[in-house]
Amino acid sequence: MENALSRIRSIADYQFGKGVGAKLFPENVDIIYSKATGRIRYLYLDGERLATLRPTDGLLSLSLTAARLVAENRDFTNIVTVQNEVSEIIADGGDVFAVHVITVNAEVHAKDEVIILDEDHHVLAVGRALLSAVEMQAFKRGVAVKVRRGSAKES
Repeated sequence: MENALSRIRSIADYQFGKGVGAKLFPENVDIIYSKATGRIRYLYLDGERLATLRPTDGLLSLSLTAARLVAENRDFTNIVTVQNEVSEIIADGGDVFAVHVITVNAEVHAKDEVIILDEDHHVLAVGRALLSAVEMQAFKRGVAVKVRRGSAKES
C-alpha cells in the first residue's frame, strides 16, 4: 500500500508539479486495483473518485474534485484560463477553442491533462490539451483542449 501511494504521488508530482502528489493523495486515499490486471486503476478519497490511472500511458486523469484541489495549488503547471464569455459552454462539456484561451502555462504540451479555469479562477472542466502552450497562444482557430468533463455535468 505504502509503495503504491508513493508511486501515485510521484506520478502526480511529475505530471502536475512538485508537491501536488502529497496534497492530492493523503494517507487515507483508497487505491482500487484492476480485477483483470492487478494494477492500480482508481483513487478515491471519502468515497469520491479523485483520479484514474490511465493504462495506456501510466498517467493520471483527474476528476473535477481533484481538479479543484490541485487548482488551489498555485504552483500547478497544467492550467488553461479561458474567457468568461465561454465559461458556461465549457462547463457544459464544450471543447476549448484556441481563440478563447487567455493564458496557459508555458509547460503545457499536446496530450497533457489540463484544468480549465475561467477568469475568476473557478474550475470549469478537465480535459486533454490538443495543442501546446505556444500553439494555444498563437492560433486563432481550432480546438485547443478536448474537454472530458465539465463542472455543470457533476450531478
